[in-house]
Amino acid sequence: MTDLTTDLAGSLDERTAAIIDACTACGACVTVCPTPAIIGVAAGDGTAIAGGVLDMLRDGAGSAAAEQWASACCGSGHCLSVCEHGINPRFMLTMARRAMSRLEPEADRKGTGKTAFQAMSRGVKVISRLQLSPDLMERLSPSSHPGRETPPDVIFYTGCNMLKTPHIGLICLDILDRLDVSFEVYGGPSNCCGILQLRPGDDANAGRQAGTTLQRFVDTGAAEVLSWCPTCNMQFGETLIPETKPAIDIGMFPVYLASRLDDLKPHMTHPVNKTVALHEYPGSPGVMDSVKALLTAIPGLTLVDIGQPGVGYQISALSVIPDFQKQHIANTLKAAEDAGVTTLAGIFHAEHRELSGHQDQWPFDVVNYMELLAESMGLDRPDMFKRLKLMQDADAIVADCQAMIETHAMDAEEVRDAVVTYLLGDQILPLDRAKHPAPAAAS
Repeated sequence: MTDLTTDLAGSLDERTAAIIDACTACGACVTVCPTPAIIGVAAGDGTAIAGGVLDMLRDGAGSAAAEQWASACCGSGHCLSVCEHGINPRFMLTMARRAMSRLEPEADRKGTGKTAFQAMSRGVKVISRLQLSPDLMERLSPSSHPGRETPPDVIFYTGCNMLKTPHIGLICLDILDRLDVSFEVYGGPSNCCGILQLRPGDDANAGRQAGTTLQRFVDTGAAEVLSWCPTCNMQFGETLIPETKPAIDIGMFPVYLASRLDDLKPHMTHPVNKTVALHEYPGSPGVMDSVKALLTAIPGLTLVDIGQPGVGYQISALSVIPDFQKQHIANTLKAAEDAGVTTLAGIFHAEHRELSGHQDQWPFDVVNYMELLAESMGLDRPDMFKRLKLMQDADAIVADCQAMIETHAMDAEEVRDAVVTYLLGDQILPLDRAKHPAPAAAS
């Protein structure tokens, strides 16, 4: 296994060189990608854009169309199976963006990564502590990992930002308990995947962060990591880990649950009489099929398709195409209303932070799909994040959370600032429905 803590840049450079040697600029990856049409770039047969990406990999600069395509990639994954030469085009575009970023001064790249990491850490720390008592904080985000006599069956890897919506993670752990699966939990800023450093081109700190986290996984002796966050899963399983894999598998949590569906079904005895639509993202292989298999196994639940386009790998990935991101959210809300559903279910944590804030404006509930699975199993973890978000008043939120603020010895003014920035301010569409009628559907 490559030592990511010391040789990430060398590993990425070697893999980039291999892509340059193997790619014929045939354009297959361009023609299946929805992004060019979304951003208004004429793709043609894809060869010119693909050739421009190769130029970017060589010197950091390519044609305007190639740079636009690479910059706007939202990870939809339609390209993953089309290359006849074994290239992962999504990784290729990640390396093209890396090549562009490396044209910037190193100090600027490091500063950008540091600022992003500090902001994320602050938001996670405050928003999670407003919702979790110390014992639940320790369950979901352990401060230590004492030695075990035997390795855990799995590692449950939350990533960083899922801790802002901790009820989702607690449900995951409750279900692992029901399956009698032993686990260790890793996540939070101290176990970051390094994505915030890699994006601006700070390879050194990205490698140290990711390598340290990966080594912690391996040191547990577990054979499998169950990742909740699709960004973390892509970062470890696709971007950072080269062909020589470490002695541990990293996969997505819902895919694992679906593989254990026969073991889950005896616990899914409570009818959930709801008509459910999903806010879908196709970019994480196997996840959507797994979620649908889990939900359709719930007694009483009816799953309906509201016909929205499959773009991106989670809602935050669409931030590189912000107009489309807003349109996609608004269209999903309107389509769910038109379909008469009782419930709109998101897949990941990022869309729950967005969609849950709109619940009061629409005639359906907004949940994460894990809440439906929990309901079928008689589990109950209240969604404190949604309750706080719907208050839409920073002072009211601080007053409501006074006991937690005191328990965790937090400063009330710092908490208020974090609430404004990372809870109320973390919203893509205005919360007043009248201000954001759904635009026309994307073609």
